[in-house]
Amino acid sequence: MDRQASWQPAPDSGISIKWIEANGLTFEVAEAGQGERLALCLHGFPELHYSWRHQMPMLAQLGYRVWAPNMRGYGGTSRPKRKKDYRLDNLTADVAALIDVSGAKEVILLAHDWGALVAWQFAIQQVRPLTRLVIMNVPHPLCGRRELRHWRQLKKSWYMFFFQLPRLPERMLGRDDAQPISRIFRESAVNKHRFTREEAEPYRAAAAQPGALTAMVNYYRALFQTRDGLRLGDGIVHVPTLVIWGEQDLAIDIHVLDGMEQYVPDLTVRRFPNASHWVQQDIPDEVNAALEEWLA
Repeated sequence: MDRQASWQPAPDSGISIKWIEANGLTFEVAEAGQGERLALCLHGFPELHYSWRHQMPMLAQLGYRVWAPNMRGYGGTSRPKRKKDYRLDNLTADVAALIDVSGAKEVILLAHDWGALVAWQFAIQQVRPLTRLVIMNVPHPLCGRRELRHWRQLKKSWYMFFFQLPRLPERMLGRDDAQPISRIFRESAVNKHRFTREEAEPYRAAAAQPGALTAMVNYYRALFQTRDGLRLGDGIVHVPTLVIWGEQDLAIDIHVLDGMEQYVPDLTVRRFPNASHWVQQDIPDEVNAALEEWLA
């Protein structure tokens, strides 16, 4: 695969793109800051490490070395072919390998959407030591499983069942050079000026690459169609956890937040009524202020 970055950070952002070998794959990683404290940022569907562009400089200023990898199958990161390559156990192994390669003495994990599902499992299984966990707009998996038994959430999860079909999701999302990917952000955001066509272009361009959409959708197929490696045990998260939630999420019902403290004893929840599912991009200043306050 050509090592072409999926996004070129602004020269004054302090963000650079590097290539890191881990878990047998090559990861396209956006990096900012330096030091032995690692802030590892995991993106979701249909995103990129570009999703963290507003948070990375702030985290670097707080003294963290920030790594935001493109997850396997996304952007310039290696794109395994098999459906089972996208199981949760493989995804958590990627996170562990990146942490090991970093040599960091302390790790906080920040994650959104699919990245957050990986992060929840990573923290529950205690795959590697974490000092803190930040989750954005994805519930604790046991709360999510409970809510899927209710129509209020099931009807919002229609797309996950659509993604189980062969080839059709790729054809639909790939029309007009993957323009539907760009529209997903623009049409579901609250603050649409944050999601201009130019702002959403890196997502569209990355999804239009050969094999990219199949890899992206295979996350959902592996979850439903394979032994996905989901191992939750008692579901307890043993590290301080901040959940940031955009309340105008079209895909996830707000009731998933109910009862989360049962599994996360040290839990802080910050709800933002003026934000969508894409919370850290929709209201970056408010999210950054919440992060800075909590991390301090």
